[in-house]
Amino acid sequence: MTKSLKESYDQRYDKVLLPIAANLENLLADHLKGRPHIDRIAVRAKSPKSFLTKALKRENGKLEYKDPLGEIQDQLGARVIVFYTSDVKPISRRVMKYFRHIEMLNKQPKSEAEFGYFGKHFILALPEDAIPKKVKLLDAPKVFELQVRTLYQHAWSEAEHDIGYKPARKLTKIEKRNFAFTAAQSWGADRIFQELHKGLKRRSG
Repeated sequence: MTKSLKESYDQRYDKVLLPIAANLENLLADHLKGRPHIDRIAVRAKSPKSFLTKALKRENGKLEYKDPLGEIQDQLGARVIVFYTSDVKPISRRVMKYFRHIEMLNKQPKSEAEFGYFGKHFILALPEDAIPKKVKLLDAPKVFELQVRTLYQHAWSEAEHDIGYKPARKLTKIEKRNFAFTAAQSWGADRIFQELHKGLKRRSG
């Protein structure tokens, strides 16, 4: 199964996902044109290695996905990175205007006493106009994942994923505390920049 799944996804990655990712990035940029405080818009095709790791993930000894090619929703992943926390809501509204949403989730720590990842995640229907003519509609994924987050949320998430999600060894207690500290700093920096932006806007307007 692993070999055939890898071969199937390798082909999908090269022939289907990469061309769609380029088109989808341009489409998102067009729909969000004119919105202030956008740092970047990016769309990536999930790498074969990352896909296979997720596809073979087990829960209580059983595979989580019976049909990985059909069930894994982030084979195409888009990100919109914004300057301030107040930019997340208007960007999300614009996204909802142009794309049909399947799921929407506000990701944040479970407890108000904890610091960690914050971000807005969408599962959206993949529009046909993002699919190049050379790609058959039946070969394309039905959905893609979109994340909207601030620069600080993005920076912390990328570092946390690299260091904490798949560490070469278990983190020590002090390393875990350092993670919590950097999460709190990122959260605090977002709040401070938001207040500065709000104050300057109020005084100038």
